[in-house]
Amino acid sequence: MAMSVGEAAKLLGVAPSTLRYYESAGLLTALARTEGGQRLFTDIDIEACRVIECLKMSGLSIKEIKAFMDMVAAGDESLEGRLALFEARRDALKREMAEMQSVLDVLEFKCWYYGTAVAAGTEDAVRGLSEEDIPAEHRAGCARLKGMHGE
Repeated sequence: MAMSVGEAAKLLGVAPSTLRYYESAGLLTALARTEGGQRLFTDIDIEACRVIECLKMSGLSIKEIKAFMDMVAAGDESLEGRLALFEARRDALKREMAEMQSVLDVLEFKCWYYGTAVAAGTEDAVRGLSEEDIPAEHRAGCARLKGMHGE
């Protein structure tokens, strides 16, 4: 079943102008139109938009996404290139997630650290604690901080 740009935008959680931009940028090249010229989105178009959004969120530029969509249009001869692109994005995202987990570990440690200090009324209650005195779930953040400062 085909749907209007407004219906498709609502389904995808984006603005209609985003979908119009995708078409003008060459990311959606085969949209059907009504006799009055209004865009019609099929299930295949919706799936393509979801892939575009995924690639965008993974850090690809519109130009890079266009190159991917061109590979899709090229058919089976581009399967290896498409696989390589998704593997590269997956691997990059895994690296970024590991980096963000390290940041989160530090933030969690500091929340515990300052929360404990506030409860005690003094930072002396937590300053200089040994590793064994720090709750296990906060040791990674503490260790990360020490590594950051070369301690």
